[in-house]
Amino acid sequence: MKAIIVDDEPKAIELIQSYLAHFSAIELAGTFRNGFKAFQFISKEPVDLIFLDINMAHLSGISLSKMVDKNIKIIFTTAYPEYAVESYDVEAVDYLLKPISLERFSKTIGKLLQNKTEATENTKKTLMLKSGSKQYRTPVDDIFYLEKSGNYMEYQFQHKSILTRESISEALAVLPDHFIQIHKSIIINLNKIEYIDKEYVSINGKLLPIGSVFRTDLGKKLG
Repeated sequence: MKAIIVDDEPKAIELIQSYLAHFSAIELAGTFRNGFKAFQFISKEPVDLIFLDINMAHLSGISLSKMVDKNIKIIFTTAYPEYAVESYDVEAVDYLLKPISLERFSKTIGKLLQNKTEATENTKKTLMLKSGSKQYRTPVDDIFYLEKSGNYMEYQFQHKSILTRESISEALAVLPDHFIQIHKSIIINLNKIEYIDKEYVSINGKLLPIGSVFRTDLGKKLG
């Protein structure tokens, strides 16, 4: 997660920088004492999070927050409690009153990172599978296995299949960790295995071959 700090007080910037050193999941991409310069940077570089002082000359934090992409997370900071009311018009992660304690800062960042993790996990629970001109919203756990044939990938479910046009690597990139490749043309859902021997895996009544180069990785996954 990339973050920037926007504050016209150097000491406030230094304090947040020191606190961020405790969180390896957040990369500090820049610090700015001017809202306009911060906006110029954001317009060119991807940013996920802004620590934003509300009371700044020329361009206030509230004004800047309304100019940036709505997907960017905002954490407001200010020494003036009365400005908190203004910030409520913006969907911010939190509002931190200066002087900011490490404990208060850590609570806010912990909440932010937890929400991000939950959002990622929820995204992985469903896939949008494109088959021809149609798109199917598919619960990931309903997928039994995938089988590649030429330029197509066949997603196998208990009573149906969906044919898509994608590669093995493209499929693996969006599937969660309990999906594993067992053959040059087959990916399986480990949670759907009925039984397994040296040569085959049985899923939904079908025997699927295990390629020799994938056998070791499969064994490790199964413990």
